[in-house]
Amino acid sequence: MLNKAETNGLILIGKISGTHGIRGQVRVVPYSGDSGSITRLRTLILSAPDGTYDSYEIAGALEHKKRVLVTLRGFDDINRVLPLVGREVYIRRDQLPRLPEGEYYWCDLMGLAVITEEGVPLGELADILPTGGNDVYVVKSGEREVLIPATTDVVLGVDLDKRKMVVRPLEGLLDL
Repeated sequence: MLNKAETNGLILIGKISGTHGIRGQVRVVPYSGDSGSITRLRTLILSAPDGTYDSYEIAGALEHKKRVLVTLRGFDDINRVLPLVGREVYIRRDQLPRLPEGEYYWCDLMGLAVITEEGVPLGELADILPTGGNDVYVVKSGEREVLIPATTDVVLGVDLDKRKMVVRPLEGLLDL
């Protein structure tokens, strides 16, 4: 079990959706859409029903149908992993690889204030939808929801320190 200091800064990356086979593998659904990032990890942190967190060493991981099959060290039987089904999967911030300039982790973008280049507030980045070609940012303000394509001609800047994103909405995007 991790102590309180060790749980600060944990990043939610997925959820164990079920077991795979009888040899103790679990299926992890990645929340980022990038299952490859999970296959490179050496440890996972799982939430427990009582609100605590436990760290597990990964013995093996491979991509399988937009999921990741993970074998945890010491777990070699389906009965040992059944209690893990439904648990959320976290990692420590330092486990994330460094990104090139201008690229951001979803967890860093969530909650950013989104404003137009004229300074008009649109709301808060509430969700990100992977669409294949480019992501789509879901910006919410009260009951209103605006979908912003995550392209360089629309997203003009991101300032993580100031927690804001500046956008140039496509013509007609903000019309009611």
